[in-house]
Order: sequence, then structure tokens, then C-alpha cells
Amino acid sequence: MKNILVTGASGFIGSALVVKLESMGLKVFQLNSSDGDISDINLLKRYNNRKICHVFHLASKTFIPESWQNPFDFYRSAVLGTLNILKLCKAKKIPITYVSAYLYGIPNKLPITETHQLKPNNPYAHSKFFAEDLCKFYSQFYHVKVTIVRPFNVYGKGQKKYFLIPSIIDQVLCKEVIKVKDIKPKRDYIYLDDFVSGLICTLNNKENFSIFNFGSGKGLTVLEIVEIIQKIAGTNKKLFSEENQRKNEIMNVVADIQKSKDILNWSPVFKFEDGIREILKMENKI
Repeated sequence: MKNILVTGASGFIGSALVVKLESMGLKVFQLNSSDGDISDINLLKRYNNRKICHVFHLASKTFIPESWQNPFDFYRSAVLGTLNILKLCKAKKIPITYVSAYLYGIPNKLPITETHQLKPNNPYAHSKFFAEDLCKFYSQFYHVKVTIVRPFNVYGKGQKKYFLIPSIIDQVLCKEVIKVKDIKPKRDYIYLDDFVSGLICTLNNKENFSIFNFGSGKGLTVLEIVEIIQKIAGTNKKLFSEENQRKNEIMNVVADIQKSKDILNWSPVFKFEDGIREILKMENKI
């Protein structure tokens, strides 16, 4: 049986990944913030004598608005935490799949390929930028096999309600009206199950260093999202927009996922409407 280490294992994506890995008959070591600070090198000593064949490194702080208020914690967990994991991978001579983030800033053109200029425009993305550079360095000079995945907007069951889609679903189901900050921003959304299946595909990646976009290849505005969710839920509530554009807002995002299709043989299965239906079914609302 292969042993896998998943950091951030109790998080939105990590918990779904653990379930999938265990369903494949793999042994999963789960590392969470409750175990200690990922930036503390002593935290990883528990794995010195354990046989591990692959690391999925997801541990990081994730809420972008918070990164403007408290950037230090984001840089510490992303940079020092990733450095510690890379040192473990070097010592054990094992590959790593690093879950990065959207680093492209305001895109020069659409759809966005992995070779697009990197322009991180918030502390969260900037911390991931430095973590990616560490991954590249360890691959080049220490021969650690690294796969970096750049998810676009992941949504699914269990996501915290301060994220856009669970917030809208909650309002559609439970509030008298729907309130959003801005109806115009357009994003590429990928359902959680599709993202996890893409992560699983990286287990078989043969390249020593590679980067992949994971998205749907289609963009949706906030207005379109509200309309789709209301249609599926069977509601027709009034929508109010504050017309409040977020700091450094990116107005249009679409992923080019051709490289993931060609090399990993991965493609998303769920259309956005399908993903919303799955969430509502799990909520017993349809």
C-alpha cells in the first residue's frame, strides 16, 4: 500500500482529497493546523521514520481579503511552510504536488495559459508566487519532482460561507433578498470533485517540474451565477448589488486547460449547473 502525506487535510479541498485517496486503497497521513504550525520545521519530524511516497501540499491561509489585513501569516505559512515540506521531500526523495493559486493578475489575454506573465496582485497570491519559486529551485538544484497546480475558482460542498458561491446559495435558500458587492466580475469555476480528480492525476505525472491550470475553460459573471442558482433552486428573489469593486479586482478570468488535458489526460466532468445541483442535493434542497 502506498502512503500519502496530505497537508491541510481538514480543509475544504484537503478533506475531499483524503476521502478520494482512501477510497483508492491508499494510506493517508493527515497534517492539519491543529497539529501545529506548518512553518515550524519540528512539526515534520514525526514523518522522519515513516515511509511516504508522495506529498500533496495544500496547507495555507486562503481568504484573500484577510491577506491585506494580516499578510505576515500568509507569507509565513506559504513560504516557510512550503520550504519545510520541500526539505522533507528532498530528504525522502519523493515527489510533491503543490496546490498554488491564481497568480496571473489582470490577464493580458484570454484564455490564460500557464506561460502567461505572473502578476500576483494581493498578498495571498504573492506568497504563493514565492512558494512556487521555492518549488522550482528545489526541482532544479535538489532534483525534487514537483507538480504545481494552479486552481481557478474551486466551489463545492463544505466551502465556508464567506466565499461567493456558498454565500449566494445561502441567500437563495434562506434570505428574503440576495445581496452581492458587484455583479460584473467574471470567473472560471471548477467543481471540487473535478479538482480532486485532477490532483489524483498528478500522481502519475512523469515530468520533473511542471505547472498546470485547473479550471473549466468557461467564465461566469456574478449575475449569471445568481440566475443559475435561482433557476435550479426554483426561486425568484430580488438581487441587490452594492456596485462595490474590490481592491485590485480582476474583471474577467478564463483558464486555458489544454496542457492538463494533453499531459495529465484530465478534463472537468461537471458543468457549473451540475455542480450546483450536486451541492443542493447534498443540502436536501432539491
